[in-house]
Order: sequence, then C-alpha cells, then structure tokens
Amino acid sequence: MTSIYRTTGACVALLTLIWACEAPQGEVEEAVDPRAAVWAQSVELTPAGPWAEGDQRGNGNTQGPGTWMRCAFHMGKPGAKVYELSHPRSMSMPQSPFSPPLEYVYRPTVGIPYTAHAFNGEHLTGGEPGAQGTQMDALGHFAYLPEPWLGEGDLPADSAMYYGGHTQADVKPTPDSPLLKLGIEHAPPLVTSAVLLDARAQMGGGDPLQPGQVITAADIDAMLAAQGLAERGILPGDVVYIYTGWSDNWNQPPYYAMGPGLGYDAAQMLGEKGVVLVALDNPFTDPANDGQLMGQAGPPEGTPEGLPFVIHHHNLTQSGVHNIQNANLAELAADQVWESCTIILPLRSVGASGSPVRPIAIG
Repeated sequence: MTSIYRTTGACVALLTLIWACEAPQGEVEEAVDPRAAVWAQSVELTPAGPWAEGDQRGNGNTQGPGTWMRCAFHMGKPGAKVYELSHPRSMSMPQSPFSPPLEYVYRPTVGIPYTAHAFNGEHLTGGEPGAQGTQMDALGHFAYLPEPWLGEGDLPADSAMYYGGHTQADVKPTPDSPLLKLGIEHAPPLVTSAVLLDARAQMGGGDPLQPGQVITAADIDAMLAAQGLAERGILPGDVVYIYTGWSDNWNQPPYYAMGPGLGYDAAQMLGEKGVVLVALDNPFTDPANDGQLMGQAGPPEGTPEGLPFVIHHHNLTQSGVHNIQNANLAELAADQVWESCTIILPLRSVGASGSPVRPIAIG
C-alpha cells in the first residue's frame, strides 16, 4: 500500500507540473516554479540511507518514483533530444591495460538447408567485456585490505573487505568463483536525473584538463554556480557526469596512460549527497599522473597513502556509488544540456565485476 501512495504522489505532482506549464500566463506567474516543485516532491519520494545490513545495491536504493519523476520532467520538455553517452565498441577502440583486450571473430554468412534463410554472427575469443569501452563497475569490483600489501608473497585476499561489511568469504570464496555478492546483477536499472558539470570550461578555460589534474569539491560547487545549478544542487539518486575534455584523446596513445579525474573530497561529497553513479570522460574515474601507471610517478597530491585509486575505493567500498569509465560527453557539453533524464542499463551478468553499458541522456 505504501508503494501505491508513493507512486500516486508522483503522478499528482506531475499533473500539477503539466498544469503549471500549460496554464495561461497570468496563472503561471502565481504557480510554483515547476522545476523547484519537481525537485522538492522528488526528494520526498526518494529513499535515503543508511541502507540495511548486508545491502548489495548501495545508492541504487534511491531509484524509484522520485528519480523517475525528475526523469519524466526532462523527457517531456519541448525540443528534448537523445544523446548517446557511450563510445562505439570494437577491437580498434582503446583498451584498458588492466584487462585482456577484446578479440572478436566474425563468422561467415551461413544458411539452413531447404530454407531461404541466411544469417550472420560473431563471438568473443578473449577479453573482458565488462572492463573495456564504456563500462560500469559493480560494487564488488573493488575491495580493501586492513593494511597495504607490499607485493611480497601471495596477496592476503582472505582479509579483503567489501561494501556493506561483506568479507572475501562472502563475495569471492575461491580464486575461480564468480562474485557471490555485489555482482553487477544487483545494480538496478538507473532511470533518473543527471547533472553534467563542464570542468573543461570551468577549470580548463576551454582546453582539456591535464593529466593528474584533480576535480575537488570546491570545483564542483563552482561549476554548479557557473552553470546556474546552485539552487538545484546535487539531489539524492542523481547521476553526475563530469566533462573533462580528456576524451579528445580517445583513439590516441595517451588516453589510457594518464588523465585527469575526481578528487577524494569531491567523491566524499557526492557520496554524502546520495548520488547513484559518477561518470567522467576519462579512463579511470581517478586522476592519474603521467608515468604513474608505470611506477615512474606517484598519484596526485592529496591521495591517501596506500590508496592510489581512492575514488574507486571510496565509491565502490564505502559509499555504494557506481562508476562509469569512458563516458562520451562531448556532444552533451557542446549543447550545454546541464540537466537531463539519463537511462543506464547494465547487463545482468551473474557474478560479474562490471558490464558494458550504453547510457543515454534525454534533455
């Protein structure tokens, strides 16, 4: 019964919004600002943490009538269009050095005897689809140890801890087991509002951000203000897209060697605000200095000791916030679509640590 009332409340708010948008001018002046009305009503309908013990969805628990309401508002705006936020997938795209590259075999056209049918197909002979191209991390993708491993002997994986207090025995009890907890199949469909922050414009003066450049909490506040989003802010259940311009290097050798990224205090702030997912047009979400991946340079200043990929650590093991790597945000930024409806549907691959995704934005 509670869910019925919650859904009904969302519908009433939407009908009120439609009336405000279509009423004569004199009546509109007396009506509540439709965007502010949607924001306020949606927050009331959006669940807030902390989540139950043993939770496997993290801030995916925010998804529901509140986020759908905000999404519907943007979908219904005159002139709204669909934006593809992923890169085309192929063997020629840049591929992560942390995972095996994708290898496809394209089979000949075949038929069925005594029929008029002919059909085509292909298959993978290698690679990790959930870690290449535009992809989304499961919460079980990252764990943490009680203290840094010095690289001597075997990794003490049995002591690893995961989001929600899950242990290695809970999540991956044997080396060859899938994720028994926190796999990507537990991520819900994301149907929500998105905010795009243009770091390239605000921090780079129109140029792509530099390798190792860190986007701080103060930078996020400054971008919200510069883009007219300070009143709205970041709402529970939002997706936050951050355009750095690093995607200019897509299909260029430097792309996967380094890059700008999110700062630790920014990740903490976004987690506290209840965002469900963060996506940048960069390879790691985390910033990476030139030479860092080869051991020739340390991580950016402010990175906690022993956690060079602290954004992965914090989002996936502490806050329950998903990451998307390699988002394609240039067109959305060029059109200055700062707010949109976004839909992100990871594959329900049981026990997988990630999934290829095709996120879209409508706005």
